[in-house]
Amino acid sequence: MNPIQQFAGLEQAALPPRPLHLAIGMFDGVHLGHRAVIEAAVQSARRSGGTAAVLTFFPHPSVLFRPAQPTRLIMDLANKARVLHRLGVESMITQPFTPEFARVTALDFVPWLRQRAPQLAAVYVGENFRFGQGRVGDIALLVGEGRRHGLAVFSAPRVSLDGEPISSTRIRALLEAGDVGAANALLGYSYFSEGPVVAGKRMGRTIGFPTLNVAWAPDLRPRFGVYVVRVAGAKSVTPLPGVANYGLRPTVEQAAQPLLEAHLLTDCPFETGDVVTVKWRRFLRPERKFGGVEELRAQIARDRAEAAADFSLR
Repeated sequence: MNPIQQFAGLEQAALPPRPLHLAIGMFDGVHLGHRAVIEAAVQSARRSGGTAAVLTFFPHPSVLFRPAQPTRLIMDLANKARVLHRLGVESMITQPFTPEFARVTALDFVPWLRQRAPQLAAVYVGENFRFGQGRVGDIALLVGEGRRHGLAVFSAPRVSLDGEPISSTRIRALLEAGDVGAANALLGYSYFSEGPVVAGKRMGRTIGFPTLNVAWAPDLRPRFGVYVVRVAGAKSVTPLPGVANYGLRPTVEQAAQPLLEAHLLTDCPFETGDVVTVKWRRFLRPERKFGGVEELRAQIARDRAEAAADFSLR
């Protein structure tokens, strides 16, 4: 599969002259609800010999409208592109959410799209999609304006799980509470962190539990604590079982910024400089300060044993 193309704005998008099937939305987390929209665009593009693309936005509109309390994002643009690529999206267009873009009216939105993407054949959105200055545009208006400008509009109904709609807001709350298992059920894949292995202070090695220190600084911070994980990378054909701590390490140093440290339950093929992906599976316990290194060592041994039981390892 060819790598996904990425463009900074619809004005800069060098798209092929085939019918364009465009899914539009923030798509933060690319969860199961988003997939209903995106997969409809991908399938239609394949049937018609067209191009499947996503138009997303950065920064989040809250940065412009609520700068003191912006919405924290589940994933960065690079990881969003990776997930979209796995779904069959050919191009990701990231439209800068500027004051100028925010002033595009609801009635001007479809012409704005048409002017910048004349090959546009259809747009795909969720049923709660709002657009235009003041978010006054809704699906009924989009369908009417699409018809007027020769554009097909498809609206996907919201997807629910356990009686509630799946949403990025719901997933953010679960991650902040440490309920990564429930978040994964809504995402449709394992929440993950990706970054290079960086040199640490080797504290884990001195107490018998060597760790991989992964350089990772998410916008939305999950709950500090210990998690069952899998770790993947170019040096491992399959993800390896492990246990990870994300937090400030209060027992040994009280770090200024949160750190992600992963301890593998098998031999570790990774070394400093390798890029690894940590796939979060289950929350074990919150981070806390222990009375000393020996107490910490005993707790890590219990964490390791509980994680091993998850993978049926002895």
